[in-house]
Amino acid sequence: MNVRHPVLSFAPELLLRAQGVRVAFFDVDGVLTDGGLYIGESGEGLKRFNTLDGHGLKLLQRAGITPAVITGRDSPALRVRLQALGIQHVHYGTEDKRPAAELTLQALGLDWAQAAAIGDDWPDLPVMQRCAFACAPPNAHVEVLARAHHVTKTAGGSGAAREFSDLLLVACGRYAGLLQEFMP
Repeated sequence: MNVRHPVLSFAPELLLRAQGVRVAFFDVDGVLTDGGLYIGESGEGLKRFNTLDGHGLKLLQRAGITPAVITGRDSPALRVRLQALGIQHVHYGTEDKRPAAELTLQALGLDWAQAAAIGDDWPDLPVMQRCAFACAPPNAHVEVLARAHHVTKTAGGSGAAREFSDLLLVACGRYAGLLQEFMP
C-alpha cells in the first residue's frame, strides 16, 4: 500500500472552530491517562501514559501550538513525563483550573478565542466552556460530553489526546506537512 496523502479527516465545522487555536489545554487524569489511580504498596502513585498522545503534544509544539497542562494532581511520574515531552506551561495540584488557564494565556499573550481544551470531568468545564474549541474523550462524565464540540473516538489514556492534537494540526494546516516528514 503506497498512500501518499493523509487519510485522517474531520468535519469542516470542527476545523473551522479550531482554526485559530494557538494554545491547547490538557487535563491529565482521564485524558493523558486512563483515569485510574495506581498505588504501589509503598504508597507511590504510578501513571500509565500513551506514546501516541506524547507524540501528538510534540507535534503541536512543532506546529506553533503551545500545549499546556492543568491538573488537579501532582506526582513525580507526571513531572518526569511532561519534562520528557518538553511541556513548559504546567500547573500542578490545581483544583480551580480557570485562573491557571488565564495565567497561561496572559503569559503567551493570547485570549480564550485562541485556546482549545480537552477534559473529562467537572473541574475541566470552566476552561472548556471559555475556549474556542472544547474536546472530551468518550469516557468523560456525561456533563462534559454534553458541552464538548468534539468527542474523540479513543478513550483517555488510549490516544484521545493524540486525536485532539491531530484535529488541531489539521485545522491549522500543518498536519499534512508534518506527516510528509515521516514518509520515505
